[in-house]
Amino acid sequence: MEKLIYLDNAATTALKPEVLEAMQPYFLENYGNPNSVYTFAQKSKKAVEEAREAIAGLLGAQADEIYFTAGGSESDNWAIKGCAEKLASKGKHIITTKIEHHAVLHTCEYLEKHGYEITYLDVDEYGQIRLEELEQAVRPDTILISIMFANNEIGTIEPVREIGAIAKKHGVLFHTDAVQAFGHLPIDVNELNIDMLSASAHKFHGPKGAGFLYIRNGVKPVSLIHGGAQERSKRAGTTNVPGIIGMGKAAQAAAEGMAENGRRMADIRDYFIKRVLEEIPYSRLNGHPKERLDNNINFCFRFIEGESLLIMLDQKGICASSGSACTSGSLDPSHVLLAIGLPHEIAHGSLRLTLSEENTMEEADYVADCLKIIVERLRSMSPLYEDFVKNQKEV
Repeated sequence: MEKLIYLDNAATTALKPEVLEAMQPYFLENYGNPNSVYTFAQKSKKAVEEAREAIAGLLGAQADEIYFTAGGSESDNWAIKGCAEKLASKGKHIITTKIEHHAVLHTCEYLEKHGYEITYLDVDEYGQIRLEELEQAVRPDTILISIMFANNEIGTIEPVREIGAIAKKHGVLFHTDAVQAFGHLPIDVNELNIDMLSASAHKFHGPKGAGFLYIRNGVKPVSLIHGGAQERSKRAGTTNVPGIIGMGKAAQAAAEGMAENGRRMADIRDYFIKRVLEEIPYSRLNGHPKERLDNNINFCFRFIEGESLLIMLDQKGICASSGSACTSGSLDPSHVLLAIGLPHEIAHGSLRLTLSEENTMEEADYVADCLKIIVERLRSMSPLYEDFVKNQKEV
C-alpha cells in the first residue's frame, strides 16, 4: 500500500518514539519486579511511582489515588462492580446512559442479573444527557452515577461539571469513563467532583495494556482482581513496569501539547466537516456541533452501508471505522446512533474519522475527495437511492 492515512485514533493511537524510548530500559536493563526488596528492583519501583505522581498531577489528584490497571475496560469494571458490591447494603440502584461504552453497559447488564436496578438515561439528538432527567432519576437507594466524559463514537462531551455537582448534592458517587477524554481535555477531578475516573494509555499515544483508575481517597470499591498485594493491596498482578512508564511519559507529552494540538485538530475537523456537508448530499453530522472532541468526525450517509464504505476507503489507504472498535464485526447499527434518534437504515451508513496531531489539511482534502467519489459510486448501485432521486424529481 503506497499511501496510508490513519484516521482511527479513537480505536488506538501510534506509540510515540519518545514513549518507546522511555519504556525500553525497563524491558532490557531495569527489569526487576518493583515489589521485590533488593536494590536492583527499586529502580523499577521508583520509576513506577514517578509515573503515578505525574498522572495524578495532571488530574489535580494525589498520587495514592491512582491505581494502575490493564486498561479502560478493567477500570470501568472495577469502578462499577467494586462500588456495587461495597455499597449493596445502602442500595442497589445505578444510573448510567444509553450511549456508554460497552465496558460500562455490559457491566451494568451483569449487575442487573445479580439484583441491581439500572436506570439508562436517554440523550438528546446530539448525544448529551438532560440534567433535569438525571436529577429526577436519583433515588434514596442510588449508589452510583456512571456517565462518560466524552463519547467514543460521536465525540460529544457531556456536562461533567454539572453531573458531578448533582452527584455531590445527593451524596452519590460519580464515576466517569474518560478513556476518550484524558490526554485530550483538561481535567481536574476536584473541580468536577469526580470520585472515580477510568483512562487507557493507548488512546493518547501510550502502550496498549496499560490504564488506570482514579479513586478519590475515602471511596473504597472492593477489589476486582485478587491475588498479591500490588497497588496497595487493591489490584493484584505483577506490575506492568514498561507499560506504566510509557503511560506516564505519554500523559505528560499529551498535557504539554494539548492546547496547540487541540486547536490544530479542531481546524482540520471543522474544515473536513464543512466540505462534506457542502459537497456530499444527504450527509449528516452526528454529535454535538460545538461540544465535541477536537479530533472527532462522525457522519451518516443515506443509502449506503458503512461496511462497504470502509472497505473502499481502505483500498485508498484510508483507515477509518463505523463506530467503536470493540464492536467491530457486529451487523447491528451503533447503539449510540440509535440512542440519538437515528433510524436503523441511516445509522447503518455511519463513518467515524478520528484525528491525531500527525494528520494534515492535505490528508483531509484527499480523504474528502475520495469520500465524494466512493459515496457517489455506492449510491449508484443502490435501488433505494435511485427510487429516492426519481421521487424527488417528480415532486
